[in-house]
Amino acid sequence: MSTSTLSPRARYIVLFTAIGALLFDGVELGLMPVASLSVSQSLLGEAFTPTLGGDWFARFTAALMLGAAVGGLFLGSLGDRIGRTRALGVSVLFYSVFAGLGAFVQTQEQMLALRFLVGLGVGGVWPNAVALAAECWPDKSRPVVAGLMGAALNGGILMLSQIARTWHITPESWRWIFWLAAAPAVLGLLVLLALPESPLWLATCSRRGNEADTSGRRLRSPVHELFRPPLLRLTLIGVLIGSIPMVGAWAASKWMIPWADKISSATQPGYKAITQGWWALGAVLGSFFGAQIAAWLGRRRAYALISFGATALTLTMFLGTAPLQASFLPIVFAQGFVATLFFGWLPLYLPELFPTHVRAAGSGTPWVAPPSSSAPASPTPTPSTTPTPPPPSWTRCPAARRPVATAGSASASRSPAPLSSAPVAASPSS
Repeated sequence: MSTSTLSPRARYIVLFTAIGALLFDGVELGLMPVASLSVSQSLLGEAFTPTLGGDWFARFTAALMLGAAVGGLFLGSLGDRIGRTRALGVSVLFYSVFAGLGAFVQTQEQMLALRFLVGLGVGGVWPNAVALAAECWPDKSRPVVAGLMGAALNGGILMLSQIARTWHITPESWRWIFWLAAAPAVLGLLVLLALPESPLWLATCSRRGNEADTSGRRLRSPVHELFRPPLLRLTLIGVLIGSIPMVGAWAASKWMIPWADKISSATQPGYKAITQGWWALGAVLGSFFGAQIAAWLGRRRAYALISFGATALTLTMFLGTAPLQASFLPIVFAQGFVATLFFGWLPLYLPELFPTHVRAAGSGTPWVAPPSSSAPASPTPTPSTTPTPPPPSWTRCPAARRPVATAGSASASRSPAPLSSAPVAASPSS
């Protein structure tokens, strides 16, 4: 992939902006695990029971993940249609604005609806940020870039845990954290106004628009293409390999925070934030090194080893220890490290799997894993000789903020596979 039309300064701006968007994405992901019981106690009043609080936590998580499944596909598809940067800015605004509105809710049902809307933005940021960064950096840099993407997501959870550790979230004081979660709206506006677009996407958009003008054929939407041959097989692969991290790394591990809160709240109200902090510290390191391990061992072997390790440590965390025991926090750290190696692996592998014109929508397929499973229990034309109507507006490229670049590069078997703009992408061999 050629990135010669983007200056080093522009590439770093893209990278740090994508990291910022994913950092605040992580804040949204970590918000309800640390705040849910306090929110439920406040809104339910005397009707609150620990069992009911756990039920509402499961509902909040399911709503967020359902929103992320929808947002990952459709806001990812939007990134393939109107550009990575525009869809990224829209996604950041989605999760910021609707998270901020959580400060005003008066009922659990209102919060539930807002968590779904927050999820749309959470799911939309991942594919657009990953696709944008992958297409703006040379192939040899992608293991490090992918590691930074995954680390940023969990870095947001770590940042939130330290905030909650300093300023406790309680039934009497929890609305302020939702005000804070609205702050990234400023970043969303800056992305819409100033962030450079992917040169590879611009080149592909221009080529496909010219082909549509010449042939008169109506181009299919990215989501339509993903769920039809020849891309259907790749889409199903993306969904399957994404479902394991979502269930194993996200849903299972997030129960440890309400569990810790339930056991420790009477004597150590900050223990839930400490628990989240230990997990998130391990997750930041794991997400970064996941991409490096995948580049070193190969994609398939790394994925298998991470799966076995995450399963063993998750079982150990829930069956072999308990909150306030001396072994609990070290095991939480280890589980966070191993289980989130996936989140360095995914942003390295997924952009290789899909061609440019559906790359953002395809990178959103991990969120399509059934949201209920992610929620704790209790995703040769013939030229026309007659005038034809113009193709859909999404095939028209927006004015480029940077000149168009061309694609093409070579890589060794264990180095990152080159990103392709071809109609069909082959699965990497390693």
